[in-house]
Amino acid sequence: MNAAYWIVAGPLALFYSYAGTLKTVRSRDRLRPMMAWVDRVPLPALRALGTVEVLGAAGLVLPPLTGTAPALAPAAAAGFLLLQAGAIPVHLTGGDRRIALNAVLALAAAATLWLATGL
Repeated sequence: MNAAYWIVAGPLALFYSYAGTLKTVRSRDRLRPMMAWVDRVPLPALRALGTVEVLGAAGLVLPPLTGTAPALAPAAAAGFLLLQAGAIPVHLTGGDRRIALNAVLALAAAATLWLATGL
């Protein structure tokens, strides 16, 4: 992996580690000020989403660092791209038009995928 990969994937992994951890440990009441959509999702699904985000962040970082299972890095990036493809409609259907962060995360995931595959 090159420096460009780490410049894009590093912050993306940090973001998803943080956001995923919050979704796995915080109550709905503590998440609601940051994430208006949490009331429309069952709590087990919210916890599972957080777990997937933390595991995906590890998938962006650990395979390139260890050289083990290198295909996991592009798979994690593709997963985050799909995650945002689903998150944007969830925000829009709930009346939340603030999707700029989702668009930036989708672009970062797409760039990470591109850099990880070397296309």
